[in-house]
Amino acid sequence: MARISSLSEKPISDKPRRLADWLNPTGERKVHSLIDKVYKQKNLELAWEKVKRNKGAGGIDGQSITEFESSSGEYLARLHDELRTKTYVPQPVKQQLIPKSGQPGKFRPLGIPTVYDRICQQALLNRLEPIFEPIFDDANFGYRRGRSTKDAMRKIWKEIEAGNEWIVDADLKDFFGSACHQKVLTLFGQRIADGRILSLLDSIMKAGCIAEGKKLPTDRGVPQGGVISPLASNVLLTPFDREMRRKGYRLTRYADDWLVTCSTRAEAQAALDFATKVLSQLGVTLNKEKTRIVHVRRGFEFLGYKIKRGAKPLKLPSHKIKSGTKQGALYVYPSQKSLTHFREQIRGRTRRRSPRNTQEIVDAINPVIRGWGNYYRKAHIRKLFAMLDRWIMRRLWSQRYKRWRNSGWKTLPMSKLRDELGLVSLIRLIPSLNLR
Repeated sequence: MARISSLSEKPISDKPRRLADWLNPTGERKVHSLIDKVYKQKNLELAWEKVKRNKGAGGIDGQSITEFESSSGEYLARLHDELRTKTYVPQPVKQQLIPKSGQPGKFRPLGIPTVYDRICQQALLNRLEPIFEPIFDDANFGYRRGRSTKDAMRKIWKEIEAGNEWIVDADLKDFFGSACHQKVLTLFGQRIADGRILSLLDSIMKAGCIAEGKKLPTDRGVPQGGVISPLASNVLLTPFDREMRRKGYRLTRYADDWLVTCSTRAEAQAALDFATKVLSQLGVTLNKEKTRIVHVRRGFEFLGYKIKRGAKPLKLPSHKIKSGTKQGALYVYPSQKSLTHFREQIRGRTRRRSPRNTQEIVDAINPVIRGWGNYYRKAHIRKLFAMLDRWIMRRLWSQRYKRWRNSGWKTLPMSKLRDELGLVSLIRLIPSLNLR
């Protein structure tokens, strides 16, 4: 029950009245005069070093990192002057369509800013991130220092083991392409009072994009692939995080992927209804085709993992199982979409018509194997990793001898692939096996 002030006769409540108030719930003093910290020469140099480390392709001007580096001093001085004199105008981003894994014919638009614009966005991010990071909610694990997908999975695992086995498995519809610019700027304005910073953010979001040689306006959305986009997504969805947690729901969010663990189906339905209401106020809609309520016995996917409670009876009696696995235990493994994408990457690099020799192919597939394996190495994947190791060797033999059935195991045995050519083994990436 809200208390009544005898002086103003207005309800006094501890909770914010508007979603925007979650970005400054205590009414703290806003940050003023921030633009001069952004265009400070040292900040621009730090931003350039970060962009150079991240590498990446050039934007619509075709300028690469190497080409920019040859005259980096001049470019940084020009950027400093343009930001100081309010003459900086971001160029449109180059739109590149990335095929969606497991969805033939569907693509995800990726916006690639120029190197020059990426440095500006990184310099802006260097100053904004320390301001907004302390107010982000604990349910948010995406694009934050010291937080990772593994941390999000641990949180979900603990909640399910505690008995919250009904899952609201949700998906946001075209989040990066449909975000409302005005709402994003309003939320940034809750902590930033420098109008030049807000104008700079607005110009970045409305810079447009080049697709198939034509310039398209960007009246909504933030370019997925831009340096500032992750921060903008976290700022926009922070009121959603806070509102869900205020209602007592166990929310876990990573960028635009989120779920809620519940103890009953009724609680899950209530959580979904409330989330839909809050997101609509933020200008974000749910993808009804991909949003569902599911029990952990049927399994659900999150961040590339499939989480499920086992239902099949174990083949061995419990006293013979040394791993500690029990009937109906919770387990996690790579999603089918992720596994299919991994196989496609290996196939693309080990085709029989490839003119490269075996050593060059091994060097090409090793980063793929190491990256994918390290991401999933703590899941329940021993049998899967062993099977994939054998499959990769057969792919290498097939490429070398130009046929699937061959005697490659004699002339190019596993020991030579591993020790002489340096082929990465998935099974050896599992920490528990390395300790042994």
